Amino acid sequence: MAQILTGMTAVIFVSTRSADDDAGYAAAADAMVRLAARQPGYVAMTSVRAEDRRGITVSYWADEAAALAWRDQPEHAAIRERGRGVWYDDYQVVVATVDRAYAWGRA
Repeated sequence: MAQILTGMTAVIFVSTRSADDDAGYAAAADAMVRLAARQPGYVAMTSVRAEDRRGITVSYWADEAAALAWRDQPEHAAIRERGRGVWYDDYQVVVATVDRAYAWGRA
């Protein structure tokens, strides 16, 4: 994962996936990961989903302006609307500024 530095903006997306159109969702999610990575100010993204269909994705952006630009990116906005209509039962977005970050890994 990229180094997460203080002052970055973290967009935390917590969701429950519907049981509808798993293949379409997977294709759209892959496309959004690739698209986000090409956006100015993109730093990193991590995502997990449990067997009960609850998931969390955290994307990291250089600053608030970059996070807002991602929110407003036209392809992302269109996929978000598709998600509301088909792929999600619910979701919550929390935007936060990183005050502290550190990592550990087994050698």
